[in-house]
Amino acid sequence: MGWPMAFNLRSKLGPEKTILISDVSEDAIARYLKETEGKGPVKIVKNGFDAVQQADMVVTMLPTSPAVKAVYLDPNTGILAGVKKAAETSKINKIIMECGTIETATILSVNEATNQTASALPSGSTVTFVDAPVSGGPMGAEAGTLTFMVGANDKSVFPLVRDVLQHMGNKDGIFLCGDVGAGTAFKVINNYLSAITSLAASEAMNIGAKMNLDLKLLTDVINASGGQCWVTSKSSPVPGIHANAPASRGYEGGFRIELCKKVLQMGTDLGQMVGARTILDKPTLAAFEEAAADPRYAGKDARVVYKWLNESENK
Repeated sequence: MGWPMAFNLRSKLGPEKTILISDVSEDAIARYLKETEGKGPVKIVKNGFDAVQQADMVVTMLPTSPAVKAVYLDPNTGILAGVKKAAETSKINKIIMECGTIETATILSVNEATNQTASALPSGSTVTFVDAPVSGGPMGAEAGTLTFMVGANDKSVFPLVRDVLQHMGNKDGIFLCGDVGAGTAFKVINNYLSAITSLAASEAMNIGAKMNLDLKLLTDVINASGGQCWVTSKSSPVPGIHANAPASRGYEGGFRIELCKKVLQMGTDLGQMVGARTILDKPTLAAFEEAAADPRYAGKDARVVYKWLNESENK
């Protein structure tokens, strides 16, 4: 998702702004340079250490907690090490922001490390950490219609954050959710609901399929009735209902079932942490695990559970 987000940022920012990019994939960087040619200046940087010395704002889109810890906390190549280095020679005011869906404990640990770094900076220099996970998936990233859920202890940075994020998302869909960690909590809860509705919608449509009903008409009726949800209205699990949905592309290019499994578990963990009773997560997680274990469905968009259901025997 980081690639289309960065592409939209370069496409929509004015040419007076320079975009610095860093990625573990050299092919991704080469493609980015080619496809953004003429849209404004782009520079390649090796890592977060180099990026934050040159940029006032660093935005990361990372897949896992270990990746976040490495990019932000590594003493040689990390963003916070770069902040310390930059402050040695000039006054700095940096905003550093993670947009991936990462475990709350990791987000809070990075924020704590940022606070410790900030307290050691010379007078007048600042660094602020923001968590801003997104909703909308790869399709939203490509279309520039992502929703951002922002958590920031220093609320004064939100206008600056919003001004940048609006180039990658819906300007009316950028929400200040609270302190650092709140953005992540909002995202995890949203994903929890989305994962469960993906299975529920797939089950409902599979019942219709087994009855040989007109599934397009069934979808229209659901969307005009009480069963309407994002899955039925935007990303049907049934091929051919929504032309741009992953289901109509062989379940490719969407939110992989393995990632859906992960974020559902994150919702379960969050519920346990705060003492909230949950019921639907357990059977839904079991369904995703069974489907993901089958090579016919592994690596596909999570809505492939419809195909898995349709091709399974009723037990």
